[in-house]
Amino acid sequence: MQSLAGLDSGLTGLSAITVLMVEDDADDVYLTQEALRASRLRMVLHVVNDGVEAMRYLRREGEHAQRRRPDLVLLDLNLPRMDGREVLAEIKEDPTLTEIPVVVLTTSKAEEDVAASYRHHANCYISKPVDIEQFRAVVASIENFWFTVVRLPSESARGEPPKPSTD
Repeated sequence: MQSLAGLDSGLTGLSAITVLMVEDDADDVYLTQEALRASRLRMVLHVVNDGVEAMRYLRREGEHAQRRRPDLVLLDLNLPRMDGREVLAEIKEDPTLTEIPVVVLTTSKAEEDVAASYRHHANCYISKPVDIEQFRAVVASIENFWFTVVRLPSESARGEPPKPSTD
């Protein structure tokens, strides 16, 4: 797992926004990091590259026991060990995780993937653009929508005590 505390630069005095990116393509991870670096918000991006590790992170198992629960999950569908479709289904079936917004961010444009993602309660489905600038614009729009426009529940409102941050 990669932790990118370097993205934790922005508005001072506010709690950092934690994003979990579940992605096995290093280029897509890099582009997302670069897009988030331009943020005016305090962002901490954690990256895991397969579905099994994503579920361990979300359930705070093993080395992830002290990690802060993410405010948003960016989820690729095509992953090793456990694909994103399975991860999405587990997140949305688990009462302790279901409130975490999941943005499916994938190369798949297949209608069956779109439909299945929404059946499993994805909060939105975005096909990754091929163009680098369009990709950056998509990441910026995700950030703007989920952390500027939308109001998300706090950890205390979700009924769980906040874990200490080790980021």
